[in-house]
Amino acid sequence: MSKKRIFTLLVILIAVGLAAFFGLRLNSNKNQVSANAPFDLPPYAKAGPYGIGLQNLTIENDNPLPLTVWYPANGEAAETRSMKYPYGVKLGKPFGSLSIASSHGYAIENAAFDRSDAPYPLVILSPGFSIGSTAYAWLAEHLASYGFVVVSPNHQENLDPQNQLWQTAITRPVDILSVFDYLDQQVAPDEAFEGLIDTENVAVAGHSYGGYTTLAAAGARIDTPYLQSLCQNAIDEEHEAAWICEIILAHQGDMAELAGLDGVPDSLWPASADPRVDAIIAMAGDAFFFGPEGLACIEIPVMAIGGTADQDSPFAWGPQPAYDYVSSSRKALVALEGAEHMIFTGPCENVPWYLGFFSGEFCSDSTWDRAYAQAITKHLSTAFLLAEMRHDKLAGAALSQDNVDFMDVSYEEQGYD
Repeated sequence: MSKKRIFTLLVILIAVGLAAFFGLRLNSNKNQVSANAPFDLPPYAKAGPYGIGLQNLTIENDNPLPLTVWYPANGEAAETRSMKYPYGVKLGKPFGSLSIASSHGYAIENAAFDRSDAPYPLVILSPGFSIGSTAYAWLAEHLASYGFVVVSPNHQENLDPQNQLWQTAITRPVDILSVFDYLDQQVAPDEAFEGLIDTENVAVAGHSYGGYTTLAAAGARIDTPYLQSLCQNAIDEEHEAAWICEIILAHQGDMAELAGLDGVPDSLWPASADPRVDAIIAMAGDAFFFGPEGLACIEIPVMAIGGTADQDSPFAWGPQPAYDYVSSSRKALVALEGAEHMIFTGPCENVPWYLGFFSGEFCSDSTWDRAYAQAITKHLSTAFLLAEMRHDKLAGAALSQDNVDFMDVSYEEQGYD
């Protein structure tokens, strides 16, 4: 997350404090993006046939890890959008999580499982840095409606990049392994998810630092010489990503220690992955940590999505290398021309009045309609997961170069002809 957004949130905190002090009304229904977008939805952007359930769980260990779970639920799909989702940003003590906006969805909390087609493939969804899972409910609900169980870890970090970014580069991939361990227990006989989830049929998806987490979960390995060279050049040239490079370079030794290594590796770091990951979707993912050699360790199908005007995870540092350098025989690259970094977060249907001015940094894009971008993302990611995890030939055909033709979208693929 950029220094600009950090400053924005500090101003937000001051505004929140002043509003609370003077006893002002703290909610409004300012519509930021219409839930009913004025364009024709592509096929896989339309809701699937399953009802949607939601549960909030916690992995109880030394560092408890909250999970949000979306799943196919009994009954027909809900017709009213009664579930309210906060777009939460974790600020740390003493503030906790600040909801900068909210949106509505169709999930029913604690609804009964629909076991008619179980076990269902698993999608682990990793949020962006310091962002809560429900900011991605728009995608999670959609995938659940197509017969996936979506489990999203609320990574325990806060908006303190100087101290948190380098730490979470190590702890986030470990969180994904913890999710695997937890679900392995929960699908056992007489446990909560018995027969519901196929933990041998798994995809990982994520946005921003969640995209980094996704690549790591697929086997990508940090490349020390590449990272040092790239980052030093970025700092010397005052590149837009220099700020994160300064943090990472200053804490390489700390990262190695946190990872349990004797020192900073001279070349590729050890992988932190589970071999059961079958496919990944990296949205504006930070691929620059890994470089060509580290990304070449990925051999499973990959979809990389990003905006070409992204200044937080530049396209040339994220989606492009994630497509170019992986060893995968099937892969796709989606470029939203002129889109920015936060296009993949919550719809921001409702914004508290006191955050209206500042929310634009998180809830709007200078050129793109948010609902249109997310419809494209739903369509392509759903087709990708159906093709790779359910071996759906029709969905695979939708990923062919000839069948992807959206306004302001550049698309490349390999293996879907």
